[in-house]
Amino acid sequence: MTDSLTFDPHAPDFMQALCQMSLEAGQVIMRHYRNGVATETKSDQSPVTQADRDAEKLLEKALAILAPNVQIIGEEACASAVPETLDPVFFLLDPLDGTRDFIAKGKDFTVNIGLVCDEKAVAGVIYAPVHEKLYFSGENAAYRIDIAPDGQLDMSQATRLIVPPFDPAGLRVIASAKHRAKETDELISQLHIKQTMGASSSYKFCLLADGKADLYPRHGRTMEWDTAAGQAILQAAGGVVTTTDHAPLTYGKLDRGLDNPSFIAATAANWQDAEK
Repeated sequence: MTDSLTFDPHAPDFMQALCQMSLEAGQVIMRHYRNGVATETKSDQSPVTQADRDAEKLLEKALAILAPNVQIIGEEACASAVPETLDPVFFLLDPLDGTRDFIAKGKDFTVNIGLVCDEKAVAGVIYAPVHEKLYFSGENAAYRIDIAPDGQLDMSQATRLIVPPFDPAGLRVIASAKHRAKETDELISQLHIKQTMGASSSYKFCLLADGKADLYPRHGRTMEWDTAAGQAILQAAGGVVTTTDHAPLTYGKLDRGLDNPSFIAATAANWQDAEK
């Protein structure tokens, strides 16, 4: 456990509470998904809907009850201003990651709760309501529960996830469906690849943790709330997330406005061994 943490982020009751609130946020989102919702544009030109705001309010309220002394940093709250200071321990919320996918009636949008301690992503939950899959981190493994938005959470039904070794036949690469940079294509061209697939949102981290893909390179801007939960889950399953300079991807980067540098998420640190 990291020094500044005064509680176990993977204690069963604590993790169950995080999973339950993510499921409830997903239920709110899916009501908007079925009934339709107006779209607005934020100052950074990204879209936002009432589903984003309603889900964030639900998560903030639930987290304030669960962990009243832990700072909460939500994407929609940061739309007006990034906080001036950060505590050593804080939650990072992306209540609806993949808003464009949500608006287009896609499948990959997710609810994200990440816990950061001393600049490290230490715990996370991701719920993908259309895929009916909920992922969460454990101490030495990640877990998946197959659950519909109108279903009941049963933690005993969790499947343990440990990432498999690379297949000598080639890597399975997953890349952004809507934000794929030329640097990503250049990297892919240098590797021994057997499959390339596209997906949106933090669901890409889930596919890695679930053994469905091996490598997710991301060049270009992302925000810390986009990655914290996914990084915690992937690392718990045995994967890695680093910058393109092979440094750890860290959190609390107020000097950058809480955005991330380009990064590589992989099921093993030796992914470069797959070069042609």
